[in-house]
Amino acid sequence: MSLSHKTKKRLSLLILIVGIPLYIVVATTIVGLFERPPILLELAIYVILGIVWALPLRRVFLGVGRADPDADDE
Repeated sequence: MSLSHKTKKRLSLLILIVGIPLYIVVATTIVGLFERPPILLELAIYVILGIVWALPLRRVFLGVGRADPDADDE
């Protein structure tokens, strides 16, 4: 099942506006449940969590910034 370019654009916008802030709140809450780790370990945790969200969503964001390949050139 392939998503159309318009659907990818809308889905990526929804992810960026709603999903990422929600992911940040969840990540900071989970890290905050434990005793505060050393600053470098905490930084590493946030860097890893910052990369992890993008891996499954890579296909949604791929090519969104380009012009619609299916649009008629006028």
